[in-house]
Amino acid sequence: MTSLLEDPSLEQHFKGHRDTITSIDFNANMKQLATGSMDSCVMIWNLKPQMRAYRFVGHKDAVLSIQFSPSGHLLASASRDKTVRLWVPSVKGESTVLKAHTGTIRSVQFSRDGQLLVTASDDKTIKVWTVHRQKFLFSLSQHINWVRCAKFSPDGRLIVSASDDKTIKIWDKATRECIYSFYEHGGFVNYVDFHPNGTCIAAAGTDNTVKLWDIRMNKLLQHYRVHSAVVNCLSFHPTGNYLITASNDSTLKILDLLEGKLLYTLHGHQGPATCVVFSTAGDFFASGGSDEQVMVWKTNFDAANYEEKLKNQSQPVNCVLKDLEFASQLPECASKTHAAEQVLKTDFSDAGSFPSQQNKYSSNILASESEPALPFNQSHPQEGSGIPSALASTLEHIVGQLDVLTQTVTILEQRLTLTEDKLRECLDNQQKS
Repeated sequence: MTSLLEDPSLEQHFKGHRDTITSIDFNANMKQLATGSMDSCVMIWNLKPQMRAYRFVGHKDAVLSIQFSPSGHLLASASRDKTVRLWVPSVKGESTVLKAHTGTIRSVQFSRDGQLLVTASDDKTIKVWTVHRQKFLFSLSQHINWVRCAKFSPDGRLIVSASDDKTIKIWDKATRECIYSFYEHGGFVNYVDFHPNGTCIAAAGTDNTVKLWDIRMNKLLQHYRVHSAVVNCLSFHPTGNYLITASNDSTLKILDLLEGKLLYTLHGHQGPATCVVFSTAGDFFASGGSDEQVMVWKTNFDAANYEEKLKNQSQPVNCVLKDLEFASQLPECASKTHAAEQVLKTDFSDAGSFPSQQNKYSSNILASESEPALPFNQSHPQEGSGIPSALASTLEHIVGQLDVLTQTVTILEQRLTLTEDKLRECLDNQQKS
């Protein structure tokens, strides 16, 4: 399957900050990249060659979070100086200051429509602001320790927050009430964000793990132990099929969420990788680290989407049911058949049940993994288990067909969602008439 993927490539790198880079974001116009740093500065890097960078000075302490507005006309920054600034990302570097928090502000984000801001602070609150009037609107106050991160859902109706009280809370923005809390026993959550379809969240933890939770059923979907140190940041690819993470182990990891495995490990930063983000279209991603380096990467691997992968299958999709019937006759395949059934129940399959061969690629910057990540605490099979080669070949073929089924179901789910939306719209129109 992964033979259709191309490897990410390092396109550009910048250096200008005098301390650790804490946050990074692309302008939607893809002409600018913004970074915040412990050096108290915000920098705007022009992605076109021969264009100089802008350094914005105004914060009196470390800048911990930055984000462009959806239109790209504003840049928000949050600081240890307890303020948020809204900058015009031009050579003048004009800004206005928002004050309401009484502690370090660790996170700032625009809503999808650009009308609101949400911030998270060491004063244990999440605050929502209006962008147009640049005024504080309301607070969410149930955390009992520092709040590390807060994000709007794609539709703007929910807010997710992560705190050092070891909880992740989901809030209803309209009622301003906490509607669910996930409890983390292994460590704190440094960063949390919504999947692009809004049905699940991903959390980066100090226990070196990345977890995906379904917020409709409030259950753990996937659990990755791919880093050897604290995970600082993560970003979803806009398709929702991939997730990239940044860790103190100095690496970036790219996860395939539909197959539940690790695709790539990127070695570029000297020291902790502190932040990472995909561009709006997903064709690029950028990272920053304690080495003060800013790196811009071309994604490449997202060019082959899952529908194209289906078209390129050597075996037709209609062979899957036959092979599943055969699989049910083999006791050894029972767990795989059960895993295939689970695909029908969740957006992300527990695809760690389906081992698959990956590309072997290595260089001083990038190396893909030799074996898949196993979510949900699955262990690696024992070597030398004595399985006959004929049976092993049959199992390998079944696994390949289950993989195809996983992708087919995913595409069908997307089409079903569109059909449901159209049906709901028709019913609403009939009721109005």
